Amino acid sequence: MEKIKSLADLKKKREELQTSSQLLSQSESIQVRVAMATCSIASGAKQVLEVIVSECNKRSIPVSVTQTGCMGYCYAEPTVEVTKPGHEPVVFGYITPLKAEELVTKYFVGNEMLEGVIPVNYEKVEL
Repeated sequence: MEKIKSLADLKKKREELQTSSQLLSQSESIQVRVAMATCSIASGAKQVLEVIVSECNKRSIPVSVTQTGCMGYCYAEPTVEVTKPGHEPVVFGYITPLKAEELVTKYFVGNEMLEGVIPVNYEKVEL
């Protein structure tokens, strides 16, 4: 990674990142939001995020992975919200790195629902 030495470098990097994130249209890619609040991180959310990104890259799955704050499901951390194009968002709880890999292979690719869905009183996370 190149070093940022000035404000101009920082602005250039910001523009590059914004452009690359806009390449995937929300209507064409899977939107993934990984809760990264204190309880999430303590439960292993960072490793879950890394596995999701890695597995999607291996399979060339069009996905946009972002971090969010608390989703309010501390009892089920780490939690991951997945919105597939044309579908309502689904929140999965108790996601381990192994289950994150299974989430990609079974739900993202195979449309197979996994255990751990948090169904009650859920509202979409707005960015």
